[in-house]
Amino acid sequence: MWFVAGLGNPGREYEGTRHNVGFEVVSMLADRHRYPAARDTQGAKVAKGRIGREEVLLIQPQTYMNLSGDAIGAIVRFYKGEGSSLVVIHDELDFEPGVVRVKVGGGHGGHNGLRSIILHLGDAFVRVRVGIGKPPKDRPGADHVLSRFDGRTRAVMEKAVVTAADAVEAVVALGAPMAMGRFNRRSDAAVVAGAEAPEGREKKS
Repeated sequence: MWFVAGLGNPGREYEGTRHNVGFEVVSMLADRHRYPAARDTQGAKVAKGRIGREEVLLIQPQTYMNLSGDAIGAIVRFYKGEGSSLVVIHDELDFEPGVVRVKVGGGHGGHNGLRSIILHLGDAFVRVRVGIGKPPKDRPGADHVLSRFDGRTRAVMEKAVVTAADAVEAVVALGAPMAMGRFNRRSDAAVVAGAEAPEGREKKS
């Protein structure tokens, strides 16, 4: 079984914010593969179904970002899974809006959701990283990740959500190395064309 967790904050006030892009990707996967309605369990919204031939649990933690590992760790342990069978979709400040990359392992880079997951499950999980751009120098990082995109960049991000869902499907069907080969070689120029200007850096809340 694969575990696919999209990171975000629960509640309508956070819908559409930069920090909730992981939630958007999980919702797209659920729609694409006709998952049943998610149920509340272990501090998360969880739906069980299949992506292709693989059984996949879709997870949206409801614990708020900095406690994401509480819910995800509990679910993975309940099903006797391992960190290597976990795919985490998260926002990435170091990439321009719209850029999507796949990575296995590594640190948390100041992202508190990743920090929490690593504390519970180690760092061997797969990451699907979705660029949201850096904050302007005069905007605190926490404010930036909780802000919404302007109209032009929102259009870019909608395409990125599709690409990130494609990347998750590739990881599940082909494995992380092949997914990295496919998605990490993509040209960024077309992806970020028209997005808002580059901005500064953050650590998250």
